[in-house]
Amino acid sequence: MELIELGAITERQRAELEGDEHDPWSAGSSTLRWRPKEWHAAVRDDQGRLVAAAGVVLVEVETARVRFPAVGLGGVIVNARHRGGGHARAVVTAAILHAEQLGPELMFLFCQPDRVGLYRKFGFVEISSAVTVEQPGGDIEMPMRTMWRALRAGATWPDGSVAVRGLPF
Repeated sequence: MELIELGAITERQRAELEGDEHDPWSAGSSTLRWRPKEWHAAVRDDQGRLVAAAGVVLVEVETARVRFPAVGLGGVIVNARHRGGGHARAVVTAAILHAEQLGPELMFLFCQPDRVGLYRKFGFVEISSAVTVEQPGGDIEMPMRTMWRALRAGATWPDGSVAVRGLPF
């Protein structure tokens, strides 16, 4: 297994990561439109196939008091046949290290409720206030859980409702 860096994930690479799994992100019938990630940490097996990935994108966030840049973590996936081997830890850790080099003080993500525990292990904390994201038909409240973590010592998430400027990631 080898940890690598990639730009945007191609359709072929996405199919490789998803394998035969119908809904790897547990998105179900969600019609949310998602922003492509600009950079990915990935794990490739000995045959060169992608088995895990986590994406990063720079985003603008707005609260009632402040507008600021942040790093979004998204598209975290481990191929079903390779789960339990520490690959999620490898790609999320690499994504956090990359995010620390980008400049913003904060990183955040959207996830299903059953994945909150995984991200807590990386220092992410749930945001309790409402979070809206842009969609083609207008802003909507994010139906998934939203979590954040500091990328710099002393950084804190601002109080109040949150608006992501652009599509979610």
